[in-house]
Amino acid sequence: MASHVAVLLAAAEGSAGGNLMSVDTTLFIATIVTFLVFAGILAKFAWGPLLQIVDAREKSIREQVDSAEKAAADAKATLAQHQELLRGAARERDELLARATKDAEALRADLQAKARGDAEQILARAREQMTREKEQAVAELRAQVADIAIEAASRIVKSSLSEDAQRKLVDDYIKELPSALEEGRA
Repeated sequence: MASHVAVLLAAAEGSAGGNLMSVDTTLFIATIVTFLVFAGILAKFAWGPLLQIVDAREKSIREQVDSAEKAAADAKATLAQHQELLRGAARERDELLARATKDAEALRADLQAKARGDAEQILARAREQMTREKEQAVAELRAQVADIAIEAASRIVKSSLSEDAQRKLVDDYIKELPSALEEGRA
C-alpha cells in the first residue's frame, strides 16, 4: 500500500511539474480502474473463499460451544443423578443400621427374658429339691426321734404304760417337735 502511494506521488510530481495539488486524470483513472480490477479479483477469488473459511470456522466454533454446553448439561445431570444415588444409599444405610440396632435390641431382650426364665426354673427346681430333702430329713429325723423316744420311754415307763399308750405318747411328742425345733432356731 505504501508503494502505491509512493508511485502515485511520483507520478503526480512528474506530470504536474512538481505541484502536489495538480491531478493527472489519466493516472487517476488508471489508479481507480486498477483498484476496481484488484478489488473484483479479490472479491471473486479471495473474498468469497475467505468469507467461507471464516463462516466455516465460526460454524465449527459454534458447534463446539454447543457441544461443550450440551456436555456440561449432561455432566450436571449425571452429577445430580449420582448425588441422588448417594443420598439414597445413605438413607438405605441409615435404615439398615436402625433395623440392625432394633433387631439387636430385640435379640438382647429375648435373651435376657430367656435367661431370666431359665434362672427362675433352676431356682424353682432347687427350691423343690430343697423342700423334698427337708421333708425327707424331717421324716427321717422324726423316725429317729420316735425310735429314741420309744426306747427312752420304754425304759422309763416300761411297767406303767402299755405299748399303745407309749406309741401315743411318742406321736404327741413328735407333733410338738417341729415347733420346738423352730423355736430353737429362732
